[in-house]
Amino acid sequence: MAVLPETSVEFLKGVGPQRADTLKRELGIFTCGDLLHFFPYRYIDRSKFFKISELNSEMPYVQLRGKVISMQEIQGKGPSRLTAVFSDDSGSVELIWFQGAKFIKSSIKPGQEYVLFGKPNLFRDKYSIPHPELELLSTYQSGIKGNLQGMYSSTEKASAKGFNSKGIEKLMRILVPELLSSITEIFPDELLKRYSLPERKFAYEQIHFPTSHENMNRAVWRMKFEELFFLQLQLVRAKITQTKKTKGFSFSEVGEMFNRFYKDHLPFELTNAQKRVIKEIRKDMGTGAHMNRLVQGDVGSGKTVVALLCMLIAIDNGFQSCLMAPTEILATQHYQTLSELLFGMPVQIRLLTGSTKTSERNEIHAGIKDGSVHILIGTHALIEPVVQFKNLGLAVIDEQHRFGVEQRFKLWKKNALPPHVLVMTATPIPRTLAMTLYGDLDVSVIDELPPGRKAIKTSHRFDSSRISVFGFMEEQIKAGRQVYVVYPLIEESEKTDYKDLMDGYQSLSRRFPLPEYQISIVHGRMAPHAKEVEMQRFADGKSHIMVATTVIEVGVNVPNASVMVIESAERFGLSQLHQLRGRVGRGADQSYCILMTGNKLSNDARLRMETMCRTNDGFEIAEVDLKLRGPGDIMGTQQSGMLDLKIADLAKDGDVMNAARQAAIDLLEKDPDLGQSSHQGIRQRLSEMLKNRPNWSRIS
Repeated sequence: MAVLPETSVEFLKGVGPQRADTLKRELGIFTCGDLLHFFPYRYIDRSKFFKISELNSEMPYVQLRGKVISMQEIQGKGPSRLTAVFSDDSGSVELIWFQGAKFIKSSIKPGQEYVLFGKPNLFRDKYSIPHPELELLSTYQSGIKGNLQGMYSSTEKASAKGFNSKGIEKLMRILVPELLSSITEIFPDELLKRYSLPERKFAYEQIHFPTSHENMNRAVWRMKFEELFFLQLQLVRAKITQTKKTKGFSFSEVGEMFNRFYKDHLPFELTNAQKRVIKEIRKDMGTGAHMNRLVQGDVGSGKTVVALLCMLIAIDNGFQSCLMAPTEILATQHYQTLSELLFGMPVQIRLLTGSTKTSERNEIHAGIKDGSVHILIGTHALIEPVVQFKNLGLAVIDEQHRFGVEQRFKLWKKNALPPHVLVMTATPIPRTLAMTLYGDLDVSVIDELPPGRKAIKTSHRFDSSRISVFGFMEEQIKAGRQVYVVYPLIEESEKTDYKDLMDGYQSLSRRFPLPEYQISIVHGRMAPHAKEVEMQRFADGKSHIMVATTVIEVGVNVPNASVMVIESAERFGLSQLHQLRGRVGRGADQSYCILMTGNKLSNDARLRMETMCRTNDGFEIAEVDLKLRGPGDIMGTQQSGMLDLKIADLAKDGDVMNAARQAAIDLLEKDPDLGQSSHQGIRQRLSEMLKNRPNWSRIS
């Protein structure tokens, strides 16, 4: 039977139904095409050998040459484990297998020369290598096809069934020659030449079995380029469709409401960055095409005022606006902020959330329908079918990554013509990630803080410095300031975290006793009303210290709070630490963020603390976060399979991304429908990729 990319993997020689089941369950490999795209995650130079005396625990892997001089099978309560001593002329190291002891013991020949491959571990000053790969030196020498060998990722269960890196490589040696004849070039010659791309067949062969470092690098570049090219092609096409083919409302007037607010009600001078972004939005909304724009800006950069000015342009043109926030607390804060700013102006603004009373809800529904409500602020309640606008012209979405595409689609359907969409985020997104997730949006950046804002001073303190931190908190309170103390709350260990929070609250109560000091406490187990009361006490200055979990990450604005103490800071990600720090620094006084950690820190945790102390720049922090955590973690649940990347790495492949995006733009400018004969390969590949995927392209 001929093997094709769509052939089930069970029909590949050496697999069969049972082993295919393991590949499907453990590695997500269903077809021969899936296996072909299961690329090595790194390459090792098999010409390089280490001596046992050179081992250190920082090495990702080692290749040794030597002999197994003794073996011992150790019986315990569970399955037996096997240990062996492996030696060369510089020393010896212990080998350990926790599974398959009997089989491994019977297959090893003591005294014979072996090539060993594995990762050294250091435990109690002794090195050991768990689950090493062993191959007789004679077999190894006869099997070498090139010095570079691809390493394939696997799982414990897959490895136990023979699908460790070596086992997968054996399958590739059967598969790649079989499939090479069915691989056709999809890029035109002109594109291959311009971006120095090798041919597709060559790339597939060399990515699995490179004959030199140069060929390996060329093959990897080609595969990354191809993957990112099709990702960008979809996004650029969506953007063209949206800007050229999707009609929007034309807001030609900048009239009385905008000018009156700007002249008489705006409480401060706009920054140049805010003015620039408003200009970009005004231009978009005046073209008659549908606007889809993302506004990025750090906490406190003034995104809400920008959104309000755009809403006033909508009102000047006879349209309504809405602002959708991910939480009730944040929606309420937006409502309070905008109500204060609009006080004395003939603008009707209402708040709609899950806890709005029925009588008030009915009144709001009627006002939206007859157009007497100009601005509606709320949570998911805005997308309920019962919410019918008279003429929704602008939808502002705050913290967009917390909403699914389907939810945004419901908001989008409220009109015959789609409202202009303005997306705001205080989570700075690295450029490579923004180009991927929001490649179909125009991006504006507010990269300037309002005048008078002082940079927050951040320091890292170990638990042993707690007494001096308490002393600093006392100084700040006596100077009339307020303090946040935040504890982590991770769902899996809520009981432990709750105990941490209550222990912290009690020790703070002893150090800052009543009646001289007032302490508020807020956590996820409290009733919403009790939470609101405690937050309000703190906002009104009636309590000096707010002890809380991360519920205060968004939605609390207390300009008098000047100190943020983050307990167990090593348990937070960088973006969360940055968001929490943004709760202070909102007034004119110098603000401080203190990161408290235990003495033992991992390398990643140490880098997070150093980054936070070094910079307040959210974009720089986001770049470090992307490198540490990867794109999937930063954005949460992947949207529409958008980040299902097999080989490209958004943290490291910005140069490939830029080249691929430019190639996609150039191609679609020349041939928007991909109708030219030289583009048929691209058209066919794109339609295969889009098969069975819902089309959300018109709604970002």
